[in-house]
Amino acid sequence: MTDMWNDLLDCLDPKPLGQDRYEARSQQLAYHRLFGGQLLAQSARVAELACPGKAVKSLHVLFPREGRGGEPVRYETDRVQQGRTYATVQIRARQEHGIIAVATVSLHTWEGGPQRQSVEPVAAPPGEERRIDLELLPWETRAATNLDSLTDEPPAYDLWTRTPPVAADLGTALLSYATDLTLIGTALRPVAGVTQHDAGRAFVSAVTSHTLWFHQPVRTDAWLMLRQHSPVAAHGRCHGRGDVLTEQGELVASYAQDALLRFVPQ
Repeated sequence: MTDMWNDLLDCLDPKPLGQDRYEARSQQLAYHRLFGGQLLAQSARVAELACPGKAVKSLHVLFPREGRGGEPVRYETDRVQQGRTYATVQIRARQEHGIIAVATVSLHTWEGGPQRQSVEPVAAPPGEERRIDLELLPWETRAATNLDSLTDEPPAYDLWTRTPPVAADLGTALLSYATDLTLIGTALRPVAGVTQHDAGRAFVSAVTSHTLWFHQPVRTDAWLMLRQHSPVAAHGRCHGRGDVLTEQGELVASYAQDALLRFVPQ
């Protein structure tokens, strides 16, 4: 775990190339393409570098073509607006074969004021016996239910996650990374006999867009629950949504994803 964890942290340190341009290395993964979570996390980091003193409020990313694993990614930024408390940045992520992601990021300086939320209560994290291994998440994850059940299950999934101790300013990027992994699997839960491990055989899939909203500052080295639901799958696509809550029940972020999900005729 340590090597993959440190590899990811190194990828979250984009280097400036000049005016409004950055470059970040890609993860060293035994994976068939660049993981979209890396692009989400790096886009969040680049946006905050482009607008010092502000935090990501929302991040919307389109993935027009597949990224290549192991190849560095160059980020071009355009500060569309930058005021005292809000800013908007557009980002293009490139590799040698073209643009692989386009992001629009809204940033905000955290303010005081009244707060409220309306969410279902959070149960305690599952015990150590419910620890699971998600290959692309190099930190502790637990779940009370099986994401890859072969029986017909509801399209919902709660994932608990906790990273090793890490700097607070990496929370937004690390959470963005984590939210990209299990929504397609959540959408597949009602399909008996098929799980996300059948990709390339029973179905083909690819994330086409992903959006996050950050409601509170986020720390990932305390327990967070990703409460997920996929309300619809149709026309070769699936849609999923999630809320991120602390162990105390505070809603810190929300997210949504649209993906290609095309079943292969048998």
